Amino acid sequence: MLTDHHCHILPGIDDGADCPETSISMLAMMKAQGVERVVATPHFYAHREKSVEHYLEKRQRAFEKIRNDSPIKDIRLGAEVAVERGISEIPGIEKLAFEGTSLILMELPYAEYRPWMSEEIYNISAEYGLKVIMAHIHRYLDYTKKEDMESLLSGKAILQINNEAFDTFRQRRFVKKLIKEDYPLVFGSDAHNLGKRRPDWDTALKRISAKLLEKSNNTLERYLL
Repeated sequence: MLTDHHCHILPGIDDGADCPETSISMLAMMKAQGVERVVATPHFYAHREKSVEHYLEKRQRAFEKIRNDSPIKDIRLGAEVAVERGISEIPGIEKLAFEGTSLILMELPYAEYRPWMSEEIYNISAEYGLKVIMAHIHRYLDYTKKEDMESLLSGKAILQINNEAFDTFRQRRFVKKLIKEDYPLVFGSDAHNLGKRRPDWDTALKRISAKLLEKSNNTLERYLL
């Protein structure tokens, strides 16, 4: 079951789909590209939210707007949790895990790496028994020194790869290294709209082996609660 582990298809909750019509069109595009299951991962920025509970209520309302009309019926709710200082101490943070699983998607700041980032990720994993998925790890090559990237890769997180990573030489080479060294990987479109950040599975499917894709697609089942 081809699974998109990272996308912004819920309407009006973040910088992704701006309305239900856009959401439905994005999902239709995904379905035409072979996607059968989607994890909806709207951004969660702790400093912008009143609480986790308030965020969950907004997320549910957005989901209800597309639930009945979605061309893809298997939609799991999750979040893309921004790594901030103290994020691991926020009440209810564990509720942002992918629905029905112990997986949580976390996004590093687009800034120079600092050890506290790894500490927050570790604390969430250890405190709540969650398996962290690092969102679009390939994007941090421009912000992270080689030794710091090695530190991130040693954290035993699952690494999420955007389909776009196959479009540029440097990121494609990095992903090939991860594949060769047998890091656990999952794939996602990180789609936000129907324009420059539309779903783009066609390109990625030409470059991902059937065996690797199967491992990615089975990840949710491996971490069911």
